[in-house]
Amino acid sequence: MSRPRIVIVGAGFAGYRTARTLSGPARQQADVTLLNPTDYFLYLPLLPQVAAGILEPRRVTVSLSGTLPRVRLVLGQADGIDLDARTVHYTDPEGGGGTLPYDRLVLAAGSVNKLLPVPGVAEHAHGFRGLPEALYLRDHVTRQVELAASADDPARCRARCTFVVVGAGYTGTEVAAHGQLFTDAQVRRHPLRSGLRPRWMLLDVADRVLPELDQRLSRTADQVLRRRGVDVRMGTSVKEATPDGVLLTDGEFVETRTLVWCVGVRPDPLAESLGLPLERGRLLVDPQLRVPGRPEVFACGDAAAVPDLDRPGQYTPMTAQHAWRQGKVCGRNVAASLGRGEFAAYRHRELGFAVDLGGVQAAADPFGLPLSGPLAGLVTRGYHLAAMPGNRVRVAADWLLDAVLPRQAVQLGLVRSWSVPLDTAAPELARVAGGPAPRAAAGAAAGTRHTEPPGPVRREDLMDEAPEKPGKPGGTGRSRPLGQLPVPGDEEPDKPDEPEQGAR
Repeated sequence: MSRPRIVIVGAGFAGYRTARTLSGPARQQADVTLLNPTDYFLYLPLLPQVAAGILEPRRVTVSLSGTLPRVRLVLGQADGIDLDARTVHYTDPEGGGGTLPYDRLVLAAGSVNKLLPVPGVAEHAHGFRGLPEALYLRDHVTRQVELAASADDPARCRARCTFVVVGAGYTGTEVAAHGQLFTDAQVRRHPLRSGLRPRWMLLDVADRVLPELDQRLSRTADQVLRRRGVDVRMGTSVKEATPDGVLLTDGEFVETRTLVWCVGVRPDPLAESLGLPLERGRLLVDPQLRVPGRPEVFACGDAAAVPDLDRPGQYTPMTAQHAWRQGKVCGRNVAASLGRGEFAAYRHRELGFAVDLGGVQAAADPFGLPLSGPLAGLVTRGYHLAAMPGNRVRVAADWLLDAVLPRQAVQLGLVRSWSVPLDTAAPELARVAGGPAPRAAAGAAAGTRHTEPPGPVRREDLMDEAPEKPGKPGGTGRSRPLGQLPVPGDEEPDKPDEPEQGAR
């Protein structure tokens, strides 16, 4: 008799934890396959530090084959699931296709950038859900400062050194905090001709920074940002984006070459294509993470609407902390469905949050205890080191080097503006000229998934950006919940949060 086949779609917090859980006991009686577009697990909470030049890109990636030796890795992106035939169709990185049959399916496809009907945003902004976008943002910011330093026109210099961040959630706040320090350091070494200082703007329609946090922590973050010179504007957002700048909802037009879009995430459109009951784009599941009517299908993470047993009638938020812990429960329940172990319901309470404000500053409330300043910074970085499933020594070494050496503000030119569009359902993949394009997110609301061929590549695109052509980096909201730190014998510490955050 053949062994049962388990297919896991996605290697984010939920999918990676599921695979790690199943690689133990279930591996003895089942074949586990992990389908993912990349060969690494991305530790998203540290992505802003990659964009700011603190960490090298590979520091925040954890090898799937290296940490999941008993799991078969298939590189590809799921583009269709036949629930009746029990097969998953995927497209590999080179445009080829394949089909994976399954006896148990785990949907952990994660989330993508949340798009709002704001004119010009899709054309002039980029997301912050993947490594390519972080690399593009670092190059772009460095380039704008360097071009501004050689500009004779003060107005042009001012526009290049103005960086607009929309969304004052976790990601937006961290991008602005780290970005201001990064550009200030560049200007100190190479002053601008006109004597200008880089200007970072943080916008949100909410009434305060970090509305998810306690007001004391929100106030701490706001004070740190303003003290550094960040222009924090609450109750304000973008009405329209153009190649030359952004029109704000208060009527002001800000000339800029940079728009950072951090207004939240939404479930991967794969869930909508299945024709199953949904809750705001997320697959409805029972407390055991099973899809009703499909006992062979499980879902967890941002793709699943999991009942919150502590708040009847509500669902757990789209956070990395929930995704990580749901992955563990999901793995155990999949094994239970094969006759090993007992089913368990998912139940979890958040234990605190933390936001890294750059330098030695941070805001955190572990176990409800509000902290700020260097102590919060120490707790935040210590937590990240404990929570990462790999690369701890390398991350700590980069932090140490950043503390004693100046950052290398250079452009590598590896990611072009056109290769990281905001409107994509595959933010972890960079678009390649002449190759298969990542799935576009447009049409996701209708439950469709499609691939758009890349448009014609212009000479300016191959040069990354002509001097007068603005590129727009962007991002999504994420949170930093503090889960339990590892205890002796616990080799899988909890991960920070990543809540869904809309424009407030």
